[in-house]
Amino acid sequence: MLFSEVIGQEALKKQLVHLVEQKRLSHALLFAGPEGAGTLPLAIAFAQYIVSLPATNENAAGDLFGSTTTAVKEDTFYTPDQIENLPAYHRASKLMHPDLHFSFPSITEKPGQKNLSANYIEEWREFIVGYPYGNVFDWLQFIKAENKQGNISADECAEVIKKLSFKSFESAYKVLVMWMPEYLGKEGNKLLKLIEEPPDNTIIILVAASEENILPTILSRCQFIKVPRLASNEIEAALISKGQIEKEKAAQIASMSDGNYREALHLLQHSDADYLSQIREWLNAILKNGPVAQVKWVDETSKMGREPQKQFLKYFNHLLEQSIRLKILGTDLPLDPDLKDFALRINKIASVGQMEAIIQEIDKATYYIERNANPKMLFMALGIKFYHIIQNKTLILTEA
Repeated sequence: MLFSEVIGQEALKKQLVHLVEQKRLSHALLFAGPEGAGTLPLAIAFAQYIVSLPATNENAAGDLFGSTTTAVKEDTFYTPDQIENLPAYHRASKLMHPDLHFSFPSITEKPGQKNLSANYIEEWREFIVGYPYGNVFDWLQFIKAENKQGNISADECAEVIKKLSFKSFESAYKVLVMWMPEYLGKEGNKLLKLIEEPPDNTIIILVAASEENILPTILSRCQFIKVPRLASNEIEAALISKGQIEKEKAAQIASMSDGNYREALHLLQHSDADYLSQIREWLNAILKNGPVAQVKWVDETSKMGREPQKQFLKYFNHLLEQSIRLKILGTDLPLDPDLKDFALRINKIASVGQMEAIIQEIDKATYYIERNANPKMLFMALGIKFYHIIQNKTLILTEA
């Protein structure tokens, strides 16, 4: 994976190249960023870059850490997008380079089996190719974990220490990419000495969703690389170039994705669903048609599946956010005509404070859906909360 294949993050890419060029790299780095920002693709692209750099057997020039050990050739500096034709990159791009190692949450399939990332390396390669912006939930579903909780085990930590104790095979450096160190738990203490005093020419890259859930003892030993959310225009451009969709649709999805490319892909996948009509029917059931209509709506919605339910709620939140913007900024705001009409109708039944309260409840419901909440109970409870928030103010949300 080349840097050019990673969406956005141009400033951060330049920063990483500068660290290499100026030989200011740490032995241990922590890439941390929100879901869908491209933290994992960026870390993998950087790791592939490092192991692809030509090595030299001559003792001289200084390495990426600013010391004087044998390292990358001093006379030739390659940028991340100049390594494409190097032999080492061909292996690294397939995640098959002998000096590029991976560690990630996994499960045990059979009693007595060690929980090791190596058991799922083929699935991992396939996952990275197909779902580079996926999250841990996507990964565990991909390996059919079902209700099993993934983790990075004590056995995996021992395996990591063992792998990194060997000399590199062909690269100047051996690199470990550990995805989601939040799943280490107390087992992470086994890696403290390795992170603080790694073997020669070893780089450890931790890739996390948030530094807050990482052991402080690990956090303090790493060079921190903060990965920000993607800009809407970066997501829009990626949807147009990678998804081959029209600009207007890409712009709308990008604005709803909140800097999360994974979310944008899911919204694109479910963009043909008539969520506007579904929201109208739900609000009419809550505010006008009564319990029988609510139960019918909940029964139908509960059959949608967890991912479509999440996208439906995400769309509802987007609609409420646009309603708030209309109320504050005025009706000149450029919006899809149907969405704008419906947003104006919602403004008649709810204040900004009420809409913000509904948004908070929707965010909570989305969180619970991700954790396998009963959809019938969840949507029925959500409807009751909406009723009390709006406090009996009613409006027929259909065409006059």
